[in-house]
Amino acid sequence: MVQEEMTRRVKTLEQRFTNMQGLAGQKRVTFKYLCMFPDVHLPPGFKTPKFEKYDRHGDPTTHLKRYCNQLRGAERNEKLLMAYFGESLTRVASERFLDQDTSRWYVWNDMAQAFVNQFQYNINIALNRISLSNLKKKPSESFREYVINWREQAARVKPPIDDHELINVFLQAQEPDCFKNMMSTIAKSFSEAIKMGEMVILGL
Repeated sequence: MVQEEMTRRVKTLEQRFTNMQGLAGQKRVTFKYLCMFPDVHLPPGFKTPKFEKYDRHGDPTTHLKRYCNQLRGAERNEKLLMAYFGESLTRVASERFLDQDTSRWYVWNDMAQAFVNQFQYNINIALNRISLSNLKKKPSESFREYVINWREQAARVKPPIDDHELINVFLQAQEPDCFKNMMSTIAKSFSEAIKMGEMVILGL
């Protein structure tokens, strides 16, 4: 009798544990558990914009500007802004966002600042004038390919480089022979300097 009672109690405990696991599993897939902002209600007729996605690369502040411009007119509904921000993220950026503790975000500024802080390293490692002047032409590149790639990188430098300074920085990135032959382009526009550079490269 004692053995039977012990067996019955063990089975009862096992069943309770199984039930608790099942309840826990159900809780993890409920809408309120999964949704980061379950109390946000969509305004009548609201249509989700087709957001430009951020994947963790690039200036996070620039992404915030794009996002806010796409939802202009909704600035008074901060909860809506916060609820839909995840839709503008993809890949690693989206995964990191979903892992955040939303209880620390009381207003839009809290969430936006946390986002900027998380991807601040993109700003810290961004190209500057010095790194741009060290961006040399690869042996496998044609001069035109090099110029296109160099100009694309120059567009990322902040604050932006004006046309006159652009030529100076570009010349600093050239090999000594090319630099010497292109010195006369300093007072010209960037496009004119590039044409001169192509002629110099062909001559060399």
